Amino acid sequence: MRTRKLGLNGPKVSALGLGCLSFGGIFGATTEAESLRTLDAAWDAGITFLDTANIYGKGVSETVLGQWLRTRKHRPHIATKAAFTDDPARRIDNRPEHLRAELEGSLKRLGVDHVTLFYAHRHDPQIPAEDLAGTMKDLVQEGKILGYGLSEIAPYTLERAHAVHPVMAVQNEYSLWTRQPELGLIQLCARLGVAFVPFSPLARGVFGTPMADPATFASGEFRTRIPRFHPENWPQNRSRLQAFHDHAESRGDTPAALALAWLLDRGPHILPIPGTRSAAHLHSWLQAPEIDLTDEDRAEIDRLLPPGWAWGDRYDDAQAGTVERYS
Repeated sequence: MRTRKLGLNGPKVSALGLGCLSFGGIFGATTEAESLRTLDAAWDAGITFLDTANIYGKGVSETVLGQWLRTRKHRPHIATKAAFTDDPARRIDNRPEHLRAELEGSLKRLGVDHVTLFYAHRHDPQIPAEDLAGTMKDLVQEGKILGYGLSEIAPYTLERAHAVHPVMAVQNEYSLWTRQPELGLIQLCARLGVAFVPFSPLARGVFGTPMADPATFASGEFRTRIPRFHPENWPQNRSRLQAFHDHAESRGDTPAALALAWLLDRGPHILPIPGTRSAAHLHSWLQAPEIDLTDEDRAEIDRLLPPGWAWGDRYDDAQAGTVERYS
């Protein structure tokens, strides 16, 4: 697989990473054996960048990944995250003691003494970005992490943190149905030499085959709360998505591969991390880095799915409450 730099001074990693959220069961029941098979398939395909977090399945994702790492002589680059808490009075915590304790727990579950990248999963409004960067700088100097990142942040937070210690990566949602990062964040990352890591690049499964269908979502599943899947919005969204699916298939591409190719085409500093529970789904998008888009391709994709086309918000009010807004 082709490679890209993880930030200006970071290591080279595979152009596509693997998001390990689903190993924790957030999109429905899965098994450890299935997750391990998916990791094997990703590694065999040349994926060297794996993304997890302490809250994915309350540590299950990291634990499964740690079990898999013990079978590997050569280590991939691991990114993990912390900031969320169980305290309703303080849902996000960027205090040094919290981040340190959570990082130690992650390292133990992963069975490693350091990770390549450690994100603040959200920015705590009670902690200045400069102080957060100072904590991360200390962790870098102690050898616990190679670099740090920020997630679901606004451009101004990146500027403030980066001035204290260089940020390795920013991870925000970005795909053909969520294009807000184009309002300055992607451009700022490029100027600063910061990698931009789109999460949910396949838009919660709507670019998969078959397309995600709200009628099949398990009761209480995360996606049932997303307004774009609600009955007042989904029919319109499904119609637009089907046109994109048809276009991809007419080219001989899977919709997932074309959606990822579009992201990769947005800049050399962009490293998407699609997630999956199955090796079969993984193989449906592995060819994305080999798809080179022409000006005509870009224009047709923009015609089918222009900025702002999706009906409904990407989060409900509770989910959106931890995200930095900007315009």
